[in-house]
Amino acid sequence: MIIGKIEKLKDWNIRNKISSIIPSLHSSRLFIYFFLLILFASCDKARVYEKNIKIPKFEWDMNNVLKFEVPITDTVASYNMYFNIRNASGYSFSNLFLFFTVRSPDGRRERDTVEIRLADETGKWIGNGLGDIWDNKILFKENFRFPVSGTYFFEMEQAMRVNPLSYIMDAGIRIEYAEKTQPKG
Repeated sequence: MIIGKIEKLKDWNIRNKISSIIPSLHSSRLFIYFFLLILFASCDKARVYEKNIKIPKFEWDMNNVLKFEVPITDTVASYNMYFNIRNASGYSFSNLFLFFTVRSPDGRRERDTVEIRLADETGKWIGNGLGDIWDNKILFKENFRFPVSGTYFFEMEQAMRVNPLSYIMDAGIRIEYAEKTQPKG
């Protein structure tokens, strides 16, 4: 009989402890969600636009033109533009050639051929790596201004002599405020 009462008391203590832990876990989760929300909302105030497009099967066909539409309202601010390239270690080259086309809201069109270095002279990958995946953020234009406001259209094409180009996983652009004109707050 005493053993039965001890078992009931243990069972009651366990349930009581669990029921007191659950509300604290719930409030801890709320705190973590709230903290992460504030963290992500306050980060990266310099970014004006960023989009990365996944390359199907990690094989970039030269006919697969990556397209970006970027609304620009501030023609006084200075900007930096970057190319974002994600490649796997199996990529066969130390560089990547791109055709990059910009069409401004007033209809002007500019086309550049751009070489991006992905590895140094010794073959060591330059970007930030995790396992066999390498992320590269390469400065393309620094401290420039958009001449007119409106929607700019950007096109990115691989311009290597190999088609399809294997082991390029994602490609994209990032436009951010130059340090001098970054908004406060």
